[in-house]
Amino acid sequence: MRSYQNPEQVWKTVVVVSSIFVGGIAVLSSLFVVPAGEVGVVTTLGKVSEQPRQPGLNFKIPFIQSTHSFSVRTQVVPEKFSTLTKDLQVIEATATVKYAVKQSEAPRIYSTIATDDSAIYARVIQPSLLKSLKSVFSKYELDTIATDWNSISSLVQDSVSQELSKFDYVAVRGLDITGLQIAEEYRAAIEQKQIAQQQLLRAKTEVQIAEQEAIKFETLNRSLNDSVLYKLFLDKWDGKTQVVPSFSGGTTPPVIVGRN
Repeated sequence: MRSYQNPEQVWKTVVVVSSIFVGGIAVLSSLFVVPAGEVGVVTTLGKVSEQPRQPGLNFKIPFIQSTHSFSVRTQVVPEKFSTLTKDLQVIEATATVKYAVKQSEAPRIYSTIATDDSAIYARVIQPSLLKSLKSVFSKYELDTIATDWNSISSLVQDSVSQELSKFDYVAVRGLDITGLQIAEEYRAAIEQKQIAQQQLLRAKTEVQIAEQEAIKFETLNRSLNDSVLYKLFLDKWDGKTQVVPSFSGGTTPPVIVGRN
């Protein structure tokens, strides 16, 4: 005889299995992992949560909340640029900026700037970097820039940091400016100017030495009266050389006449 299952029992089984299946999907959907070096931004039906999620296992409301990741590692991006100096000369170089997204600012970045990492540099870093580069280099002439490159680079880094601090999205970790390129004729002129400055400094040093020697000689000459000379003579006299002493109270110095 063939046996038939109770339809009600079959329906209950289907409901239980479906519930377990849906429940499993819901549990899995409520879990997400934020990798190391990143933070998670959670949105609830489009509304951005203010607190970013830290690396590790996190929970969210299934089907209602979505997650978006932002890297907080230090990024290194080279930027080639050209700009004008104070004396209207064109220079070219490469500015390599090192920056990192601030963890606490990831939700605000998602809300106002970019929904992923790829757009942060173009929309946040690059405009401020180029603005600072042009602002600093326009204050100095070409020869100053070429001869004091390290100081100028430090000024640019400070300017970039100050410019980005207005938005407070990222932290600048460093800025290297390399590969300065200027026209060959101006490079030669700068070298000639440096040589001329070195020669002028050397000449000034020699004049100062000569002036100091003249002062020493003049001072010594003023101090050498007859009494001092006589004392120096006595200190060196060997006791054998004959001398004609000066008269007491006279101004005539002793005279050397020969040896015994």
